[in-house]
Amino acid sequence: MSNPGADNATPITSAAELAAYIAAGCKARQQFRIGTEHEKFGFRLSDCAPPPYAPDGIRALLEALAAGGGEPILDRGQPIGLARGELAISLEPGGQVELSGAPLATLHETKRELEQHFAEVSTIAERLGLGCAPLGFHPLASREAMPWMPKSRYAIMRAYMPKVGRRGLDMMLRTCTVQANLDFESEADMVQKFRVALCLQPLATALFANSPFCEGRPNGLLSTRAEVWRDTDPDRTGIPAVVFEPGFGFARYVEWVLDVPMYFIRRHGSYRDLAGRSFRDFLAGRVPEAAGETPTIGDFADHVTTIFTDVRLKRYLEMRGADAGGISLMLAQSAIWAGLFYDDAALAAAASLIACHPWQEFAALRDQVPRTALATRFGRGTLRDLARDVLAIAADGLAARRQLNPAGEDERIYLAPLEAMAAGGPTEAERWLGRFHSTWKGDVRPIFREAKV
Repeated sequence: MSNPGADNATPITSAAELAAYIAAGCKARQQFRIGTEHEKFGFRLSDCAPPPYAPDGIRALLEALAAGGGEPILDRGQPIGLARGELAISLEPGGQVELSGAPLATLHETKRELEQHFAEVSTIAERLGLGCAPLGFHPLASREAMPWMPKSRYAIMRAYMPKVGRRGLDMMLRTCTVQANLDFESEADMVQKFRVALCLQPLATALFANSPFCEGRPNGLLSTRAEVWRDTDPDRTGIPAVVFEPGFGFARYVEWVLDVPMYFIRRHGSYRDLAGRSFRDFLAGRVPEAAGETPTIGDFADHVTTIFTDVRLKRYLEMRGADAGGISLMLAQSAIWAGLFYDDAALAAAASLIACHPWQEFAALRDQVPRTALATRFGRGTLRDLARDVLAIAADGLAARRQLNPAGEDERIYLAPLEAMAAGGPTEAERWLGRFHSTWKGDVRPIFREAKV
């Protein structure tokens, strides 16, 4: 699901205009869609090392994909992405290849989209001696061994990140996520979904934990990606308290976003470094580096993309708490949220479930789930107990949607991997650890072959 308005040159005249811009995302229920975005690490088949941008690396992969159709996206003349209608392929800082999927009506359509994408990417990558593996954190390479992609905005972030956290460069270079994007009908619907989603993101982190290695060894974590996000940039990450304040809505969200430090503005095809300045000061003309520039709706849309909270509000809601995983887990990530959000009874049940605890208790889970995932203590039990309740609600919501595939199966089939974990099965991270200590005999490199899509 794209970021509408990112190139909108309309001047901003008031904060109310920005609230209206986001509110324009409200949709009639029959127009609700599901968007799935995911990232995966490229690796060389010969030695599992991360490939460079060029030669014989990520650029060649992008150019081969472009030959199959689409409009190349360039940065200073170098390909850094590909647009194909409502689909987009882009690069994360360390060469992670991202698919931003189209907004689709059913999870069955999402499955076809993912399978077609991976079939194309895998075929091209193998011709280049490359593979792609969706994992939450790079299991082998050091930070210094990761390449940097030639995207101008990343140079600004690279300089700024170490000033506000210790792991920001790891986040940029060595993490991958899968993200589900869901719609809302009204401001009240947005608020309810935002709050439910934020409270349940630590559970999502636990269910999708898929990064137990760092530089070739287990590191005592099940989601290294989630641990990295805990020390990236407190101004723009985590579970923001503002969402749970009385009277929260589009206007209050905009007021909060205005005080989040900026990274840049785009002018005439290039990026101007405004890192650390607030958008509020930019609006008021108090940023010397932007003297004479008129803030636009496009500037605000760009700024919103640099908000890295566990759930992000654009003109839809983005679920951002999960490690990347294989196709079945990508589908499960979208399935759980579609089941919770796209049926009134399911959303009400989920809201009642989280109302049993203060939101701060859910936020506190972020400190524990990277290490203990579903075994994390919560209430009178563990997150595995909460997972069973949440998945039951999501399954009811998906059943109510009555979306069938040609075999007559509804969308509940995509919850199967998570239901197995909730019943006592291992997370992906725990499964990989078992392989590391047995079949792999202490060598992490086979994970690339086994995770390859």
